[in-house]
Parts: sequence; C-alpha cells; structure tokens
Amino acid sequence: MRQVIQNLEESRIREVANAGIGRSDVLAFWFGESDEVTPDFIRQAAIESLQRGETFYSHNLGLPELREEIASYMSARHGAIGAERVAVTSGGVNALMLAMQQLVDAGDEVVAITPVWPNLTAQPVIMGAQLKCVPLTPIDGVWTLEMNSLLTSVTKATKVLIINAPNNPTGWTLTRLEQQCILDHCRKTGTWILADEVYERLYFEPSANACAPSFLDVALPDDRLVVVHSFSKSFLMTGWRLGWLVMPPGMTKHMGKLIEFNTSCASVFTQRAGIVALQRTDEVTPQVVAHLKHCRDTLVAQLQTIAGLQVSTARGGMYAFFRLPGFDDSLVTAKRLVAEAGLGLAPGEAFAPEARGWLRWCIASKDPQRLVQGVARLKIWLSTQSG
Repeated sequence: MRQVIQNLEESRIREVANAGIGRSDVLAFWFGESDEVTPDFIRQAAIESLQRGETFYSHNLGLPELREEIASYMSARHGAIGAERVAVTSGGVNALMLAMQQLVDAGDEVVAITPVWPNLTAQPVIMGAQLKCVPLTPIDGVWTLEMNSLLTSVTKATKVLIINAPNNPTGWTLTRLEQQCILDHCRKTGTWILADEVYERLYFEPSANACAPSFLDVALPDDRLVVVHSFSKSFLMTGWRLGWLVMPPGMTKHMGKLIEFNTSCASVFTQRAGIVALQRTDEVTPQVVAHLKHCRDTLVAQLQTIAGLQVSTARGGMYAFFRLPGFDDSLVTAKRLVAEAGLGLAPGEAFAPEARGWLRWCIASKDPQRLVQGVARLKIWLSTQSG
C-alpha cells in the first residue's frame, strides 16, 4: 500500500458525526447538505428513465443532451460556453479528482487557499504533489484574502492553484477584480486554476446573473482554467452524485479517457434527472437560495446574542463559521457538543490548522426553528461550562 494513503487523515467531520449518527436526540448540522428531499419532478425524471430501461452505459463525457443543457445553463450566466468544453461526472468530488489526475504529476507544486473542504487538499497529496497552503485571515469573524500573500506564493513552479469560492466553510467569496488579478498572475506563471464553484448559485448579494463572480466571467476559452460544478447544492441533489467540468476545448477528449478509467460514465437515469433539473432550474434554485438566506439570517442573529462569539454573515455558501471564546480545540468541542448538548457541528480543524478554534454550522434546514433550537442547546451547554 502507498505510504501517502496510509498517512491520509480520516475525515474529522465524519469522526464527529459517527459519534452521533443514529441518535434521535441530536440536532445534526455537521454535513453540507439540506434536509429537504429532491423536488418530485426531478425524481420522476429518473423513475421514468428506469422504467424505459435506461440501465446501460452512456458516453464517457455524458449524454449529449445533458452536455448541451449544461452549456446553455452556463452560457446564460457566463457568456458563450460550448458543449465541447463540458464533461459530465459522477459528482463534484469526482470532477475535482479527475481534474487533479489530468493536471498534476508526482512532485508538482500545488497551492490551495485554506480553510477549505478537506478533499481539496487531500487530492493533490494523493497524486504525490507538494502542497502549499495560503490561509485566509479572520478579522472580526470575517475571513479575507491577503492578495499579495497569494501572488507571492504562486510562482512559475506552481502547477495548480486551487480556489473554492464561495468557500466551504468560511463563506468567503472572491470579487470580479480579485479574480482578474489572480488570472492575470497565473497567465504569467503558467499556473492552472482549478476553481471549485459548486456554491456559485448559493449567493446572497445582488447579482445581475443570479450567481457569485466566476472565473469564467473573466477567462478566455483556452486559458488554463478548469471549473467544477455539481447538482448537489443548488438542486437539492446531494445523493445523486452528478456534477460537471468546464475546461479548455483541447482538454475534453483527454478527460473522456480519464472518466473511462475511473467510472466509465455517470448513470443514465441520474443524467436524465439532471436534464430536467437544468430545464426547470427557476422552479428550484431561486427558492433554495431565498430559503437559505432566511436560514443564514436567522442563525447568525441567534449566534450574535452569545457574548464573545465571532461570526460573520456569509455572502455565499451554506454555512455559518464561528469561534467560541475559550474553546480552542474544535474537535474536542464538537465531540462534547454531540455527547453533552445533542448538537452536531463540524470542527474547524477539519478544514485547516488555522481554523482549529472554529466550528461550522450548516444552515440548510427545512425548518429554521431547528437552527433556533440548536442555538438554545448551545447556550445551555455554554452556561454549564462557565458555572
């Protein structure tokens, strides 16, 4: 067995969740998914596909109809993007790993902005890359990027720069000007940008195209840019494992080869569901975003009533990321909250060492009162600690 695999740390989020899964008395907010079921018309599309007997392989790159729908969906928000730049994948995480396999050789330098979902920093390590992290800085609960620090870290030796914005867990989001600055710099250094933009539509600021700023808005088709998307968050389809990649057109054929050697293809019935989800996105995503904004505002307002707690109102994503004064070991704190308060949160150290004293709370609750109840449990628990 490869030593690098033996050395991989298990998910700290799972470590906490495993301590509470199966307990009916726990209010769980540890995973990044809504507790709402996928809309019925999306589920029906999959059912109808199965009833037609569509249980066979499809093209490595995905059904042509789905690739066209994705191209149309993306073009409506970011300018003309042809289907020849699109590959369908078995989930967003599969898309990220495929991109890493195509771009990174053992020994290559990869830079990642952290804190970030741990898969994004584990994947280059699995490929044998040398990982260098550029941490965001928290100021009064708001995580910000020091641009000069990033640009200094990305040199001609840097093969890939990994950026997740809107960010999991912090909610940090890049501006269009920052994206242009980063792209211009990476053009000079010859660095690929791997942009995880799965939370693009979960954006709460006014926006002409109903999404967060994207690198696709400033890049040319042949730029060294790969953008990752997923049906999971914006369409309430986490368990479907369906995503896509947008890449330079010359890269797509080779991506098809990689998909063949990884998963062969995404299942046809899930792709049929994806087609319908995109065609009827206005019946799903705007309502999801409006509800999440209400959940965010409800939870943050409640958390801000706790003395000394640091939290910001995230511009995007589906999380509140906060720091409790006096509780600097987030893994221990998260485990204690499960055991002693019946409250399930994700430990900040799962996302980066610099987030060790932070906790992530998924705001995606069908009933916002669950969030209020969760804060009430947190307050009761805190009162027992000070007493």
